[in-house]
Amino acid sequence: MLFAMSVDIRKVKAGLREKYKEIRKDLQKDKLKKRDLDIELQSRFLTLAEYNKCDIIYIYVAKDIEVQTRGIINAAFANGKKVAVPRCIAKEKKMEFYFITSMDQLRQGTYGLLEPVPDICEKVLNDVTGLCIVPGLAFDGRGYRLGFGMGYYDRFLSKFQGKTVGLCYSSCVCWKLPHGFFDRSVDILITEHYTRYLDRSNEDEQ
Repeated sequence: MLFAMSVDIRKVKAGLREKYKEIRKDLQKDKLKKRDLDIELQSRFLTLAEYNKCDIIYIYVAKDIEVQTRGIINAAFANGKKVAVPRCIAKEKKMEFYFITSMDQLRQGTYGLLEPVPDICEKVLNDVTGLCIVPGLAFDGRGYRLGFGMGYYDRFLSKFQGKTVGLCYSSCVCWKLPHGFFDRSVDILITEHYTRYLDRSNEDEQ
């Protein structure tokens, strides 16, 4: 069931973002624990049949507060996958993906994120299929996510037809998050404790 229309979802989400940012900041204080969790999450992802079968992986370069993705990126290079990383176009509030073959092809860009350098990377022209790791501060039991509030991935996912994966610490998985009619849940949710396949055929109706 969707949250009631009388509820200002934006305010609810803003409060939840602060909550889960604090949880993640607390986790960052224990660097060894976070490293171990990141390794477990990355290992679980790399055992997915969907990963082994895919040719293209869409993946962000994680910030410190997020589940680290560098291990997955390096494994994808070694496994012969095509690795596509997003570049934010701030004025248009959209992303463009570029193939990279080395971490050296990344530079700090929008919002301080590491992004591909357009002059030396090949732009992805058909970005509707493949396997995409979707960022999120929190996920719920249905696979809906709480993003950082900018809407870049929401716009991208509205046309993406491939499989999607969420990587999340179990401390940031909750029973239910507010979501709108056009929000899309991930197909697979991975925590340090489990890998869960989610059925999106029964999405909430408006």
